[in-house]
Amino acid sequence: MAETLRRVLNSGGAAGPGEENTAEVEPPLLLLGGHGSGKTALLFAAALEAAGEGRGPVLFLTRRPLQSLPRRIGAALEPLRLQKIRFQYPPSTHELLRLLCSAHETRGPAPSLLLLDGLEEYLTEDPGSQEAAYLAALLLDTAAHFSHRVGSGRGCGLIVALQTQEEGDSATALQLALLQRYFPAQCWLQPDAPSPGQHCLRACLEPGGLGARAEWRVTFRQDGEMTVTPWPTQAGDTSLHKGSSSGGQP
Repeated sequence: MAETLRRVLNSGGAAGPGEENTAEVEPPLLLLGGHGSGKTALLFAAALEAAGEGRGPVLFLTRRPLQSLPRRIGAALEPLRLQKIRFQYPPSTHELLRLLCSAHETRGPAPSLLLLDGLEEYLTEDPGSQEAAYLAALLLDTAAHFSHRVGSGRGCGLIVALQTQEEGDSATALQLALLQRYFPAQCWLQPDAPSPGQHCLRACLEPGGLGARAEWRVTFRQDGEMTVTPWPTQAGDTSLHKGSSSGGQP
């Protein structure tokens, strides 16, 4: 799913014209960032991107309804795209597991993209590594089941957003290291120097060995509109190339 997010970022945050994607299903992607880092907005942008590809619906799982739809530009909020996004709100880990297990029994068109926002909220109910591994494996299994139903090598993508914690939390670091085994592709969101009336982030996409690393600046204005521009790469800039002392964070 790195390419889906890459298309969103390369388009400057606006959903492009509908275009069917017949490439093979991509590795699952873990979207990482602190509180208020724009994870939900990027997930929603990815949902709109997939909804415009002329494939199946998009399944968006989150614990509570979005308070507002992130503002974007261009054809972002076309009614036909919004109609293809199916929101479901499992209120607990038990209900999320029940929903995923019952996905094998659902009828109708299989989703082309499965999104989960706020994974950390479900893991805090039972933070053990065994539970995190089970939930990650079940998410992958559900996406694989949808891929089998979609057929033709097109598959169902999977993007999961996880809120990262402060460095030094060993339990969180171990949990993240475990999740990274299931999600080889990752996108990190980190705060950038703010501009007047704007909230700025640096997005770093590590596609898990499939393609080159890429970086963008994501900017949110006070009215909620999101814009994306390529990150101005500078020689010797290693701020997102640190080791794995914080659980693999760039």
